[in-house]
Amino acid sequence: MIELSWPQVSARRLERAGLATPHGPDGGTEGTVAAMCGAHAQVMSAAELSVGLRLGGVTRVHVREALWKERGLVKTHGPRGTVHLLPARDLPSWVSALSTLPVRPAPAYMRMTDEQTGQVVAAIGEAVKGAELTMDELSEAVVSATGPWAGDLVMPAFQTYWPRWRQVMHLAAHRGAFVFGAGRGRKVTYTAPPDTPPATDGPAWLARNYLWAYGPATPAEFAQWAGGTIGWANAAFKEVELEEVRLEGRPCWLLAGDTGMLAEPPRGVRLLPYFDAYVVAGRPRELLYAGAAAERALAGGQAGNYPVLLVDGEVAGVWHQRRSGSRIDVTVEPLRDLTTAQLGELEEQVERVGEVLEGRPRLTIGPVTVGAHA
Repeated sequence: MIELSWPQVSARRLERAGLATPHGPDGGTEGTVAAMCGAHAQVMSAAELSVGLRLGGVTRVHVREALWKERGLVKTHGPRGTVHLLPARDLPSWVSALSTLPVRPAPAYMRMTDEQTGQVVAAIGEAVKGAELTMDELSEAVVSATGPWAGDLVMPAFQTYWPRWRQVMHLAAHRGAFVFGAGRGRKVTYTAPPDTPPATDGPAWLARNYLWAYGPATPAEFAQWAGGTIGWANAAFKEVELEEVRLEGRPCWLLAGDTGMLAEPPRGVRLLPYFDAYVVAGRPRELLYAGAAAERALAGGQAGNYPVLLVDGEVAGVWHQRRSGSRIDVTVEPLRDLTTAQLGELEEQVERVGEVLEGRPRLTIGPVTVGAHA
Protein backbone atom coordinates (compact mmCIF):
# COMPACT_ATOMS: atom_id res chain seq x y z
CA MET A 1 0.00 0.00 0.00
CA ILE A 2 1.29 3.46 -0.95
CA GLU A 3 2.26 5.64 2.01
CA LEU A 4 1.73 9.36 1.45
CA SER A 5 2.91 12.32 3.50
CA TRP A 6 0.93 15.49 4.13
CA PRO A 7 3.40 17.67 2.14
CA GLN A 8 2.97 15.37 -0.88
CA VAL A 9 -0.82 15.52 -0.73
CA SER A 10 -0.85 19.23 -0.01
CA ALA A 11 1.38 20.02 -3.00
CA ARG A 12 -0.79 17.94 -5.32
CA ARG A 13 -4.05 19.51 -4.14
CA LEU A 14 -2.67 23.03 -4.47
CA GLU A 15 -1.51 22.33 -8.02
CA ARG A 16 -4.85 20.90 -9.08
CA ALA A 17 -6.70 23.78 -7.43
CA GLY A 18 -4.76 26.37 -9.42
CA LEU A 19 -3.25 27.73 -6.22
CA ALA A 20 0.33 26.61 -6.83
CA THR A 21 0.35 27.62 -10.50
CA PRO A 22 -2.63 29.66 -11.74
CA HIS A 23 -4.71 27.96 -14.39
CA GLY A 24 -4.14 29.02 -17.97
CA PRO A 25 -6.78 30.86 -20.02
CA ASP A 26 -7.84 27.79 -22.04
CA GLY A 27 -10.01 26.30 -19.30
CA GLY A 28 -11.47 29.68 -18.45
CA THR A 29 -13.73 30.32 -15.51
CA GLU A 30 -15.79 27.19 -16.19
CA GLY A 31 -12.75 24.92 -16.11
CA THR A 32 -11.47 26.55 -12.94
CA VAL A 33 -14.83 26.21 -11.16
CA ALA A 34 -15.05 22.60 -12.32
CA ALA A 35 -11.60 21.86 -10.86
CA MET A 36 -12.74 23.38 -7.55
CA CYS A 37 -15.89 21.19 -7.51
CA GLY A 38 -17.87 24.43 -7.35
CA ALA A 39 -17.14 27.88 -5.92
CA HIS A 40 -18.99 28.74 -2.72
CA ALA A 41 -21.10 31.83 -3.51
CA GLN A 42 -23.05 32.63 -0.36
CA VAL A 43 -20.81 35.73 -0.33
CA MET A 44 -20.68 36.60 -4.02
CA SER A 45 -17.57 38.79 -3.81
CA ALA A 46 -15.76 35.86 -2.17
CA ALA A 47 -16.77 33.57 -5.04
CA GLU A 48 -15.43 36.10 -7.54
CA LEU A 49 -12.18 36.28 -5.61
CA SER A 50 -11.91 32.48 -5.30
CA VAL A 51 -12.14 32.10 -9.06
CA GLY A 52 -10.07 35.16 -9.96
CA LEU A 53 -7.12 34.22 -7.75
CA ARG A 54 -6.82 30.93 -9.62
CA LEU A 55 -6.74 32.49 -13.11
CA GLY A 56 -4.16 34.92 -14.40
CA GLY A 57 -5.62 38.20 -15.64
CA VAL A 58 -9.20 37.47 -14.56
CA THR A 59 -11.25 40.03 -12.61
CA ARG A 60 -14.69 39.95 -11.03
CA VAL A 61 -16.09 41.27 -14.32
CA HIS A 62 -14.99 38.10 -16.13
CA VAL A 63 -16.72 35.96 -13.50
CA ARG A 64 -19.92 38.00 -13.74
CA GLU A 65 -19.89 37.81 -17.53
CA ALA A 66 -19.41 34.04 -17.40
CA LEU A 67 -22.39 33.82 -15.05
CA TRP A 68 -24.91 36.30 -16.42
CA LYS A 69 -23.86 37.01 -20.01
CA GLU A 70 -22.10 33.96 -21.42
CA ARG A 71 -24.03 31.57 -19.14
CA GLY A 72 -21.05 29.25 -18.82
CA LEU A 73 -21.64 29.27 -15.06
CA VAL A 74 -24.83 28.93 -13.05
CA LYS A 75 -25.58 29.99 -9.50
CA THR A 76 -27.57 27.46 -7.50
CA HIS A 77 -27.66 25.40 -4.32
CA GLY A 78 -24.72 22.99 -4.38
CA PRO A 79 -22.94 20.81 -1.77
CA ARG A 80 -24.43 20.99 1.73
CA GLY A 81 -27.35 22.97 0.31
CA THR A 82 -25.24 26.13 0.20
CA VAL A 83 -25.15 28.54 -2.73
CA HIS A 84 -22.42 27.76 -5.29
CA LEU A 85 -21.26 28.67 -8.76
CA LEU A 86 -21.17 25.56 -10.95
CA PRO A 87 -20.27 25.02 -14.62
CA ALA A 88 -23.49 25.03 -16.66
CA ARG A 89 -22.15 22.10 -18.70
CA ASP A 90 -21.97 19.99 -15.54
CA LEU A 91 -25.32 20.98 -14.03
CA PRO A 92 -27.12 17.76 -15.13
CA SER A 93 -24.50 15.66 -13.34
CA TRP A 94 -24.70 17.85 -10.24
CA VAL A 95 -28.51 17.48 -10.22
CA SER A 96 -28.17 13.73 -10.72
CA ALA A 97 -25.82 13.57 -7.72
CA LEU A 98 -27.41 16.02 -5.29
CA SER A 99 -30.97 14.82 -5.91
CA THR A 100 -29.96 11.47 -4.39
CA LEU A 101 -28.88 12.98 -1.06
CA PRO A 102 -30.99 11.65 1.82
CA VAL A 103 -33.52 14.23 3.02
CA ARG A 104 -33.18 15.08 6.69
CA PRO A 105 -36.59 15.49 8.37
CA ALA A 106 -37.56 18.96 9.57
CA PRO A 107 -38.95 19.59 13.07
CA ALA A 108 -42.51 18.33 13.44
CA TYR A 109 -44.09 21.81 13.65
CA MET A 110 -42.86 22.76 10.15
CA ARG A 111 -42.64 19.35 8.49
CA MET A 112 -43.98 18.63 5.01
CA THR A 113 -45.05 15.27 3.62
CA ASP A 114 -43.27 13.75 0.62
CA GLU A 115 -46.34 14.55 -1.45
CA GLN A 116 -46.30 18.20 -0.36
CA THR A 117 -42.58 18.42 -1.09
CA GLY A 118 -43.13 17.07 -4.57
CA GLN A 119 -45.94 19.58 -5.15
CA VAL A 120 -43.74 22.49 -4.10
CA VAL A 121 -40.81 21.38 -6.26
CA ALA A 122 -43.12 21.00 -9.26
CA ALA A 123 -44.74 24.38 -8.58
CA ILE A 124 -41.33 26.10 -8.45
CA GLY A 125 -40.24 24.49 -11.69
CA GLU A 126 -43.46 25.53 -13.43
CA ALA A 127 -43.40 29.10 -12.08
CA VAL A 128 -39.88 29.93 -13.30
CA LYS A 129 -40.33 28.67 -16.86
CA GLY A 130 -39.60 31.59 -19.14
CA ALA A 131 -39.56 33.94 -16.14
CA GLU A 132 -37.24 35.51 -13.59
CA LEU A 133 -39.12 35.88 -10.32
CA THR A 134 -38.33 37.59 -7.02
CA MET A 135 -38.88 35.62 -3.83
CA ASP A 136 -42.21 37.33 -3.20
CA GLU A 137 -43.40 36.55 -6.72
CA LEU A 138 -42.21 32.95 -6.47
CA SER A 139 -43.87 32.51 -3.08
CA GLU A 140 -47.18 33.79 -4.44
CA ALA A 141 -46.96 31.36 -7.35
CA VAL A 142 -46.10 28.38 -5.14
CA VAL A 143 -48.88 29.01 -2.61
CA SER A 144 -51.38 29.58 -5.41
CA ALA A 145 -50.41 26.28 -7.07
CA THR A 146 -50.28 24.13 -3.93
CA GLY A 147 -52.53 25.55 -1.22
CA PRO A 148 -52.58 27.83 1.83
CA TRP A 149 -50.61 25.31 3.92
CA ALA A 150 -47.50 26.16 1.86
CA GLY A 151 -47.71 29.76 3.02
CA ASP A 152 -47.93 29.04 6.76
CA LEU A 153 -45.29 31.17 8.51
CA VAL A 154 -43.59 28.39 10.47
CA MET A 155 -39.93 28.52 9.39
CA PRO A 156 -37.71 30.58 11.77
CA ALA A 157 -35.37 32.85 9.81
CA PHE A 158 -33.47 36.02 10.72
CA GLN A 159 -35.76 37.13 13.57
CA THR A 160 -38.86 36.51 11.48
CA TYR A 161 -40.69 33.53 9.94
CA TRP A 162 -40.70 32.30 6.36
CA PRO A 163 -43.53 30.34 4.70
CA ARG A 164 -43.47 26.57 5.09
CA TRP A 165 -42.58 25.84 1.47
CA ARG A 166 -39.21 27.63 1.65
CA GLN A 167 -37.62 24.87 3.73
CA VAL A 168 -37.30 22.79 0.55
CA MET A 169 -35.74 25.55 -1.57
CA HIS A 170 -32.34 23.84 -1.67
CA LEU A 171 -34.03 20.51 -2.36
CA ALA A 172 -35.86 22.00 -5.33
CA ALA A 173 -32.54 23.27 -6.70
CA HIS A 174 -30.96 19.85 -6.16
CA ARG A 175 -33.81 18.36 -8.21
CA GLY A 176 -33.19 20.82 -11.03
CA ALA A 177 -36.29 23.01 -10.58
CA PHE A 178 -34.49 26.38 -10.73
CA VAL A 179 -31.26 28.34 -10.68
CA PHE A 180 -30.62 31.91 -9.58
CA GLY A 181 -31.41 34.72 -11.98
CA ALA A 182 -29.38 37.86 -12.58
CA GLY A 183 -31.39 39.81 -10.00
CA ARG A 184 -33.69 42.79 -10.16
CA GLY A 185 -31.96 45.73 -8.56
CA ARG A 186 -31.07 44.51 -5.08
CA LYS A 187 -33.63 41.71 -5.16
CA VAL A 188 -32.56 38.11 -5.75
CA THR A 189 -34.38 36.35 -8.57
CA TYR A 190 -34.94 32.75 -9.66
CA THR A 191 -35.27 31.30 -13.14
CA ALA A 192 -35.30 28.04 -15.07
CA PRO A 193 -32.07 26.06 -15.43
CA PRO A 194 -30.44 25.62 -18.85
CA ASP A 195 -32.20 23.11 -21.09
CA THR A 196 -29.71 20.24 -21.16
CA PRO A 197 -30.04 16.45 -21.37
CA PRO A 198 -30.26 14.74 -17.97
CA ALA A 199 -27.43 12.69 -16.48
CA THR A 200 -27.79 9.44 -14.55
CA ASP A 201 -24.40 8.67 -12.97
CA GLY A 202 -24.37 11.63 -10.58
CA PRO A 203 -23.08 10.18 -7.28
CA ALA A 204 -20.23 8.30 -8.96
CA TRP A 205 -19.41 11.34 -11.13
CA LEU A 206 -19.29 13.57 -8.08
CA ALA A 207 -17.11 11.13 -6.12
CA ARG A 208 -14.64 10.95 -9.00
CA ASN A 209 -14.40 14.73 -9.31
CA TYR A 210 -14.07 15.19 -5.55
CA LEU A 211 -11.31 12.59 -5.27
CA TRP A 212 -9.43 14.06 -8.24
CA ALA A 213 -9.45 17.50 -6.58
CA TYR A 214 -9.26 16.68 -2.86
CA GLY A 215 -8.17 13.08 -2.54
CA PRO A 216 -6.98 11.02 -0.87
CA ALA A 217 -10.14 10.98 1.20
CA THR A 218 -12.58 8.72 3.02
CA PRO A 219 -16.32 8.23 2.46
CA ALA A 220 -16.95 10.10 5.72
CA GLU A 221 -15.03 13.13 4.43
CA PHE A 222 -16.90 13.00 1.13
CA ALA A 223 -20.21 12.82 3.00
CA GLN A 224 -19.34 15.86 5.13
CA TRP A 225 -18.32 17.86 2.07
CA ALA A 226 -21.40 16.98 0.01
CA GLY A 227 -23.93 17.07 2.85
CA GLY A 228 -24.80 13.39 2.64
CA THR A 229 -24.75 10.41 4.95
CA ILE A 230 -22.05 7.77 5.33
CA GLY A 231 -24.31 5.25 3.64
CA TRP A 232 -24.82 7.55 0.66
CA ALA A 233 -21.07 8.19 0.39
CA ASN A 234 -20.18 4.50 0.69
CA ALA A 235 -22.59 3.69 -2.12
CA ALA A 236 -21.03 6.38 -4.33
CA PHE A 237 -17.49 5.15 -3.62
CA LYS A 238 -18.53 1.60 -4.57
CA GLU A 239 -19.43 2.86 -8.05
CA VAL A 240 -15.90 4.15 -8.63
CA GLU A 241 -12.68 2.23 -9.20
CA LEU A 242 -10.49 3.17 -6.24
CA GLU A 243 -7.06 2.48 -4.80
CA GLU A 244 -6.46 2.41 -1.06
CA VAL A 245 -3.50 4.41 0.22
CA ARG A 246 -2.33 5.74 3.57
CA LEU A 247 -2.03 9.41 4.42
CA GLU A 248 0.21 9.87 7.45
CA GLY A 249 -0.71 6.31 8.44
CA ARG A 250 -4.49 6.69 7.93
CA PRO A 251 -6.33 4.57 5.36
CA CYS A 252 -8.06 6.56 2.61
CA TRP A 253 -8.72 6.35 -1.12
CA LEU A 254 -7.67 7.80 -4.47
CA LEU A 255 -8.95 7.11 -7.96
CA ALA A 256 -7.32 3.95 -9.25
CA GLY A 257 -4.14 4.82 -11.13
CA ASP A 258 -4.20 8.45 -9.96
CA THR A 259 -1.57 8.07 -7.27
CA GLY A 260 1.21 10.22 -8.72
CA MET A 261 2.56 12.94 -6.44
CA LEU A 262 4.74 15.98 -7.01
CA ALA A 263 8.43 15.71 -6.17
CA GLU A 264 8.64 19.02 -4.31
CA PRO A 265 6.78 20.03 -1.12
CA PRO A 266 4.30 22.93 -1.32
CA ARG A 267 5.75 26.41 -1.47
CA GLY A 268 4.24 29.86 -1.62
CA VAL A 269 1.96 32.38 0.05
CA ARG A 270 -1.73 32.61 -0.86
CA LEU A 271 -4.76 34.53 0.39
CA LEU A 272 -8.06 32.65 0.27
CA PRO A 273 -11.43 34.37 0.84
CA TYR A 274 -14.45 33.36 2.90
CA PHE A 275 -15.57 29.76 2.30
CA ASP A 276 -12.96 29.04 -0.33
CA ALA A 277 -13.50 25.55 -1.72
CA TYR A 278 -9.93 24.53 -0.93
CA VAL A 279 -10.23 24.91 2.83
CA VAL A 280 -13.86 23.77 3.06
CA ALA A 281 -12.98 20.50 1.34
CA GLY A 282 -9.50 20.24 2.86
CA ARG A 283 -9.12 17.40 5.30
CA PRO A 284 -7.78 16.19 7.67
CA ARG A 285 -8.43 19.52 9.38
CA GLU A 286 -5.62 19.05 11.92
CA LEU A 287 -3.06 18.85 9.09
CA LEU A 288 -4.35 21.80 7.07
CA TYR A 289 -5.07 23.86 10.21
CA ALA A 290 -2.04 22.84 12.23
CA GLY A 291 -1.15 24.21 15.65
CA ALA A 292 -2.51 27.67 16.49
CA ALA A 293 -4.46 27.82 13.21
CA ALA A 294 -7.06 25.38 14.54
CA GLU A 295 -8.05 27.80 17.29
CA ARG A 296 -7.66 31.06 15.37
CA ALA A 297 -8.93 30.23 11.88
CA LEU A 298 -11.70 27.67 12.51
CA ALA A 299 -15.13 28.49 13.93
CA GLY A 300 -16.33 25.59 16.03
CA GLY A 301 -14.31 23.26 13.81
CA GLN A 302 -15.88 24.70 10.65
CA ALA A 303 -13.60 25.93 7.88
CA GLY A 304 -14.29 28.96 5.71
CA ASN A 305 -15.73 31.36 8.27
CA TYR A 306 -12.45 33.26 8.22
CA PRO A 307 -10.47 34.22 5.10
CA VAL A 308 -7.10 32.53 5.54
CA LEU A 309 -3.44 33.02 4.80
CA LEU A 310 -1.82 29.89 3.35
CA VAL A 311 1.93 29.49 3.72
CA ASP A 312 3.56 26.44 2.13
CA GLY A 313 0.23 24.64 2.01
CA GLU A 314 -0.86 25.19 5.61
CA VAL A 315 -3.18 27.76 7.16
CA ALA A 316 -0.84 30.25 8.81
CA GLY A 317 -3.06 33.22 9.54
CA VAL A 318 -6.30 35.07 8.88
CA TRP A 319 -7.08 38.23 6.94
CA HIS A 320 -9.85 40.69 6.21
CA GLN A 321 -10.54 43.27 3.54
CA ARG A 322 -12.62 46.41 3.89
CA ARG A 323 -13.62 48.44 0.87
CA SER A 324 -14.21 52.18 0.75
CA GLY A 325 -14.85 53.37 -2.80
CA SER A 326 -11.98 52.07 -4.89
CA ARG A 327 -9.66 51.60 -1.90
CA ILE A 328 -9.35 48.15 -0.36
CA ASP A 329 -7.71 47.93 3.05
CA VAL A 330 -6.32 44.43 3.55
CA THR A 331 -5.31 43.42 7.08
CA VAL A 332 -3.34 40.17 7.45
CA GLU A 333 -2.68 38.52 10.81
CA PRO A 334 0.07 35.89 10.42
CA LEU A 335 0.37 33.19 13.05
CA ARG A 336 4.07 32.74 12.39
CA ASP A 337 6.99 34.94 11.39
CA LEU A 338 7.21 35.45 7.64
CA THR A 339 10.53 35.59 5.83
CA THR A 340 11.46 38.54 3.64
CA ALA A 341 10.62 36.48 0.56
CA GLN A 342 7.26 35.45 2.00
CA LEU A 343 6.42 39.07 2.83
CA GLY A 344 7.17 39.90 -0.79
CA GLU A 345 4.81 37.16 -1.95
CA LEU A 346 2.15 38.42 0.43
CA GLU A 347 2.38 41.89 -1.09
CA GLU A 348 1.98 40.32 -4.55
CA GLN A 349 -1.12 38.46 -3.36
CA VAL A 350 -2.62 41.66 -1.99
CA GLU A 351 -1.98 43.33 -5.35
CA ARG A 352 -3.73 40.43 -7.07
CA VAL A 353 -6.71 40.76 -4.72
CA GLY A 354 -6.92 44.40 -5.79
CA GLU A 355 -6.80 43.42 -9.47
CA VAL A 356 -9.57 40.84 -9.13
CA LEU A 357 -11.82 43.17 -7.13
CA GLU A 358 -10.87 46.19 -9.27
CA GLY A 359 -9.64 48.35 -6.44
CA ARG A 360 -6.53 49.97 -4.97
CA PRO A 361 -5.27 47.65 -2.19
CA ARG A 362 -3.28 48.65 0.88
CA LEU A 363 -1.67 46.05 3.13
CA THR A 364 -1.52 46.24 6.92
CA ILE A 365 0.04 43.43 8.95
CA GLY A 366 -1.57 43.21 12.36
CA PRO A 367 -4.49 41.77 14.35
CA VAL A 368 -7.77 41.05 12.55
CA THR A 369 -10.56 42.23 14.84
CA VAL A 370 -13.49 41.08 12.68
CA GLY A 371 -15.17 37.90 13.93
CA ALA A 372 -16.11 34.78 12.01
CA HIS A 373 -18.69 34.99 9.24
CA ALA A 374 -21.95 33.30 10.19
